[in-house]
Amino acid sequence: MNSVQIRSAERALSAGTWLIVAGAMLYSILTVTPLAAEHTAREWAWTAPILPLVVDAAVVIVVRLDAVLARLGGHGGRWPVVLRWMTGAMTLALNVADSALNRDPVGVAVHAVAPLLLIVTAETGLAYRRAITRAVAELEARRQAERGARERAAADRREAAERRAREEREHAAMLAREQREHEAALAREQAEREERARREEREFAAARERAEREQRERERLERERAERERAERERARIERERAERAAREEQAERERATLLAAGPATEKQPEEQARLTVRAAFDAGLPVRAAAELCGWSVGWVSARYAEHRDPGTGGAELAIASR
Repeated sequence: MNSVQIRSAERALSAGTWLIVAGAMLYSILTVTPLAAEHTAREWAWTAPILPLVVDAAVVIVVRLDAVLARLGGHGGRWPVVLRWMTGAMTLALNVADSALNRDPVGVAVHAVAPLLLIVTAETGLAYRRAITRAVAELEARRQAERGARERAAADRREAAERRAREEREHAAMLAREQREHEAALAREQAEREERARREEREFAAARERAEREQRERERLERERAERERAERERARIERERAERAAREEQAERERATLLAAGPATEKQPEEQARLTVRAAFDAGLPVRAAAELCGWSVGWVSARYAEHRDPGTGGAELAIASR
């Protein structure tokens, strides 16, 4: 049983005890007050509830302090026992007195239930609390013993682990020493092999460098030859293009001279020929009216073509449409 279950049981015991005490106190006040009022002077009848309240207050004190002492594992001595039984007997006597005076055995039995239940509950609750306290003490003692055993076992394990660690360190030191000696021997052999390899690598590098130098020289000569050939081809292409451009310009100049030499048109030329005539006039720097006379088209249409030639793609077509 863990501490949570123990606390739950203690709460259930405490709640039940105080529920019974409250019920018994209420029942006692309701039962004893009329009896006390009958046996008290008329002008002091209002003091009748004081007697059951005083007796029940003693019961509350006994129950509460017994619970605290039981939880702490203490014992109050004889006087708490005397007070507990005296208050119980007084509560029982006051509750059954009226029925006993009237010779009513059933009333005595009925009114004795609550006081007897209160007395037995107080004694039983005290016994339960003392038993729970002893059980908790035993449980704590067992836990302490188990904790001590675990601590001793942990100490033994730590000692064994330290001993193993010490032996492992000594063994590791011996292995490390042997390893260092072996590595030193291997290092000497490796140094000799590396020295031979470096010597061979230097010889190979020198041979490779010579081969690369010869290869670079051959590549340089090839590049120079290729560049000369490319430069010659480029010059030939430029000369060819220059000659073709000169031929086209000469052809265009002859065509332009032919178109301009035709004189003013007697009738409107076809659009394609008119466009060629306007282009020739534009290239020759002729005014718009002279070009219109050469092609036979309107001045507006020729102005639109001039606009297209001066600034291609900006709106000559719109101007031509507007002129028509």
